[in-house]
Amino acid sequence: MSLTIRPAAPEDCPTIVSHIRELAIFEKLENEAVGTAEQFRLHLFGERPICEALMAEWNGEPAGFALFFTNFSTFLAKPGLYLEDLYVREPFRRKGIGKALITTIASIAVERNYGRFEWSVLNWNSPAIAFYRSLGAVPMDEWTVQRVSGPALQYMAAMAPESNGK
Repeated sequence: MSLTIRPAAPEDCPTIVSHIRELAIFEKLENEAVGTAEQFRLHLFGERPICEALMAEWNGEPAGFALFFTNFSTFLAKPGLYLEDLYVREPFRRKGIGKALITTIASIAVERNYGRFEWSVLNWNSPAIAFYRSLGAVPMDEWTVQRVSGPALQYMAAMAPESNGK
């Protein structure tokens, strides 16, 4: 059996969207997965790409993907990588594909001399948590993710002073 991990190409965007929809169903968040192939094409390959993706293929068949982007640590004064999504399709699980994807991203962080590699995991996803621990990941128990989106984001933005550097 043959595993290939490669950078995503523009023609992979419909497959990425399909994988994201499968992931959203698994995470019980299917109503939140509204992105289109065109949006991913713009953000992965447009004039100012803001994220990167890796594709996993098993014997030439789409098996999974990982999408990540650069963040920055003020304490380290170095960039880092943030893994937004890692997904392996059900028929291809337990073949080392998830490990190949996540370790490839770790090697990209090391190659670029970045200071850290981070991601979030749902509290109920104990198989994923166990997998991440087996690779040396440690939980950031003192930290809680905060999020503002949709109408709340619009509300917060409306509070910005007029002289906010725009």
